[in-house]
Amino acid sequence: MSLRFFIISFILCSLIICKTSHSKEIKSNKVIHTLTKADKKYFFKNIDARLFQYLEYFMIAGVEYDLDWRLLAAMAYQESHWNEKATSKTGVKGLMMLTKITAKEMNINDRKDPIQSITGGAKYIKLLMQRLPSRIQQPNRLWMALAAYNMGYGHLEDARVLTDRQDDNPDFWLDVKQRLPLLQNKLYHSTLKHGHARGNEAKTYVARIRAFYDILRWYYPVET
Repeated sequence: MSLRFFIISFILCSLIICKTSHSKEIKSNKVIHTLTKADKKYFFKNIDARLFQYLEYFMIAGVEYDLDWRLLAAMAYQESHWNEKATSKTGVKGLMMLTKITAKEMNINDRKDPIQSITGGAKYIKLLMQRLPSRIQQPNRLWMALAAYNMGYGHLEDARVLTDRQDDNPDFWLDVKQRLPLLQNKLYHSTLKHGHARGNEAKTYVARIRAFYDILRWYYPVET
């Protein structure tokens, strides 16, 4: 049985299973409550309208890099709303909104090609997770890697240094994320190696991906 056939069969089964509805669980989920009603409505609309055409690519990348494909899909939605032609004012492009530098490092030639973009994004988040100290446990490792994906690994390390200076745990996401906004304050970032960063954006970025990821885990109850 080919991987493509398995993926298509899985998608159809998941769509049937999801109809049993996890509405009560969704309503009680605190992470999902970080999204507005409009956010959730638009997200569900795009699950039906856009996600299906990229599911196979997310699943293949998930297998290749040992990542939950639903996480990759959540990242891509936060980055581009699953729009392979997306381009920001700063020049990042594609489903996973890769910079030129990151694309080159990941051996990606066409950032707007959905397969290449998803592959590049999966490879990059995996490398960021591996780069963090081995003592950091999950899910702290994943949330920190996502913050680094958004604002750069150096700025994440600055936030961890600041967390340690303030006598909290630099290996614990709940402590580190409280220091991210301080990277915008000169009083703090002037004392750190990598300087100013939009820490509030990174904090929000991770929160939104967590919410989208949780919704996708309910919408598609089986990972692979």
